[in-house]
Amino acid sequence: MLTLLDQLDKGTLWRSPGGIHPPEVKFLSNATPIGQLPLASTYLVPVPQVGENCTLAVKVGDSVLKGTPLTQGTSIWHLPVHAPTSGTIVAIEPRASNHASALPVNTCVIAADGKDTWCELVQNQLDDLSHQQIVDKVRSAGIAGMGGAAFPTHIKLNPVSEIDLVIINGVECEPYISADDRLMREYSQDILAGIGIIHRLLTPKRIVIAIEDNKPEAAKAMQAAVSQCGLPVGSIRVTVIPTKYPSGGEKQLIQIITGREVPSGAIPAKLGIVVHNVGTAFAIHQAVTQGKPLIERVVTVTGKNVSKPGNYWLPIGTPVDHVLTATEFTPEPDQKVIIGGPMMGHALANIQVPILKGTNCILVPSSQEIGSTPEEKACIRCGECATACPALLLPQQLFWHAKAEEYDKAASYNLKDCIECGCCSYVCPSDIPLVEYYRIAKSALKQAADEKQQAERAKQRFDARLARLEEEKLAREAKAKEASERRQASMTGTDKNAVAEAMARIAAKKAAAAQAVTGESITEESSVTTTGSTEVPKGKAAVAAIARAKAKKAAQANADGTDTNGAETDSAKTDNMVNVDANDSISATDAIAQEAPLSQKDKVAAAIARAKAKKAAQQTDTAPLEPTETADSTSELSAADDKKAKVAAAVARAKAKKAAQQAETAASDVEASNTEISVSDVNDAEAIKKAKVAAAVARAKAKKAAQQAEINTENDLNQTATPAVDSAASVHADVNADAETAVNAAATDIAVSNTDVSVNDAEAIKKAKVAAAVARAKAKKIAAASAAESKTDAEIESVDEIQTEANVASPSIAATLDTATTEADAVLPSVGSTAEPIETAPLSSDELKKARIAATIAKAKAKKAALAQEANASSDSSVTND
Repeated sequence: MLTLLDQLDKGTLWRSPGGIHPPEVKFLSNATPIGQLPLASTYLVPVPQVGENCTLAVKVGDSVLKGTPLTQGTSIWHLPVHAPTSGTIVAIEPRASNHASALPVNTCVIAADGKDTWCELVQNQLDDLSHQQIVDKVRSAGIAGMGGAAFPTHIKLNPVSEIDLVIINGVECEPYISADDRLMREYSQDILAGIGIIHRLLTPKRIVIAIEDNKPEAAKAMQAAVSQCGLPVGSIRVTVIPTKYPSGGEKQLIQIITGREVPSGAIPAKLGIVVHNVGTAFAIHQAVTQGKPLIERVVTVTGKNVSKPGNYWLPIGTPVDHVLTATEFTPEPDQKVIIGGPMMGHALANIQVPILKGTNCILVPSSQEIGSTPEEKACIRCGECATACPALLLPQQLFWHAKAEEYDKAASYNLKDCIECGCCSYVCPSDIPLVEYYRIAKSALKQAADEKQQAERAKQRFDARLARLEEEKLAREAKAKEASERRQASMTGTDKNAVAEAMARIAAKKAAAAQAVTGESITEESSVTTTGSTEVPKGKAAVAAIARAKAKKAAQANADGTDTNGAETDSAKTDNMVNVDANDSISATDAIAQEAPLSQKDKVAAAIARAKAKKAAQQTDTAPLEPTETADSTSELSAADDKKAKVAAAVARAKAKKAAQQAETAASDVEASNTEISVSDVNDAEAIKKAKVAAAVARAKAKKAAQQAEINTENDLNQTATPAVDSAASVHADVNADAETAVNAAATDIAVSNTDVSVNDAEAIKKAKVAAAVARAKAKKIAAASAAESKTDAEIESVDEIQTEANVASPSIAATLDTATTEADAVLPSVGSTAEPIETAPLSSDELKKARIAATIAKAKAKKAALAQEANASSDSSVTND
């Protein structure tokens, strides 16, 4: 069996699948030698052209010579670009690209000076260079594949696997293009010199120069050059292949020459095969031996609308419009300018674009040559596209998925193996531009892959950053720990104590700051102390201080106000306790006011509270005292009655004290409610303190009234019958007056302290009034219960008489309560005029009426109990006298 090399030597060829035979039309340009065009005034050099990650080596205003590198980079995929002529860098800015999309790319704009002066070139002898030096020279020259793919040549010259076969592609199968044909005719020796360099680097077993049979002159020129080259005999040969499009494709040419098929996704180097274009071999020779970078190439300018068709040496970066002008281009309406051939080329949207390293043709066909673009019709599923496909793909399925934007499914049909030759579009009877759909799908897949890769790189950078930050944190902690251990090891006992004290001071300051910030909030939980069976809620520090001061002074007053033989009388003790409570309230208010500066509104509220307290004290001092019984009158009472009276008095005092505590609790609830309402609008500590002071004053006044009732009740039990009636009336009058005064004062204080509160304050005032009324009713009920213990049958008859009198007196009591309620309600407007005006929601008429009826009933019952007590006392007195 013949080996592959034997078959190559015999010239055996294999048939490639698919393909078409379009009109060649090469005669328009291949008849004349390669020419030169005048220099352009401006050259546009995109950066980068091949590869990425490059940096500019020039800046605006720099003067450059022909062949000067414009970019530099370290990436293996980077290829530098060079100045195509001498001149000045006038701009570095985005310009339209040589692409169907015309998307802008960064471009160096060079204003030519017309001298076309070369930079210094370094010529070398091939024998003096090593393999790596040759590859480096090819790379620094910026050489890319000249057949159109523009793949970096230095990568192909340094493969990782052993190469057995090198194919030099001179097929040039696409219609109209004849650049390689003329290059092989005119520069065959230079091409063979470049092939010799490739042979030295790759050391293949065979080199095959493939040429289509429609280029007989090129085949003869290359055969003559082979016979004169210094390569080993039999290692290189020229093979002529049948003309068919696209036999010039890399994978298709390999299959024709060797019969092998490159697997999907693989490269020819895995089969031990490398393919280079004849133009690439020519550029390698110039770069290695003459030191010339790739700054120009042969370009076919053809089409019936060009007066001077042919092949020209065009510098990289030459504007297309300059080339068309120099070749006497005559445009038609809706004229198309195509870069590349009619099968694989693309129409330009803007002719102010440059010639690139992969540009091999500028085609300007007439309307008779290319015709109008036909309208796309529906696919009839004829299967012609699959027959013509040289890559053995399924164009119909690719079209369906690409049109539906199902790019992943299109990729599953090996979309990446499509070489975009255009055979499917050429044979499609429905005139569907299949290649355009494939290009869009490829672009979408490439973009998705790039985004995924960028996201992966970003994730890696983020993970690396987190790891770095964690390492730095651990390093700082370890360093701080070591420093702390060193300091502790070097510290003496005194230093340790000083540190502990400092830490304690810091903790205390933090606690004080936290209390200052959050301690004034209404949501702070107040502590609760239990006295007997009654829970008394504690306020903040100021309220607790007031409570302690009041308790201490009350104890002193009780100790000093004992019965006599040289002590104060009960009336004096009562006055003393009232003054103590009033002074406590005033002094506490002054003390809290001194802790922090008050605003004008707060000062007004404090002044009103002090005035109310002072007025209550003055009224107590000036009130006429009830006559007390002497020791003689007291001695007339029997021992049993005296004991019974004392027990009743003790019970009355206990119950009055309990009622006072409950009233104080209700006032605290009102205070908390009002503070909760106001805290949303008044956030400063001063307003909260003001509200608490006012509530404390109200509680003090309520307690004062309860204590006054208790003392008066005890005095009544020790008095004689006739004065007892007057004293009881006086006690109840005082209780009513004090209670009404406390209600008015509490309402006034609440109104003053809540001048910035919302309309919900009316509800709080209502609660305060109800609490005070409940306190009064309970005190009177206790007095009635105490008197009921000593009732006799005679007392019952007196009670009936007194009840009749109470019923008669009810209208006057109701009128008195109505007057007191009206006066309490009138306090708010008067106070509001002193401070800032507020808006309060008035009570409805039904609610006001119900409240007044309830208060009237409670007051009538209290009055009836007092009258009953007076009657009982009178009966006892008459029995004694008898």
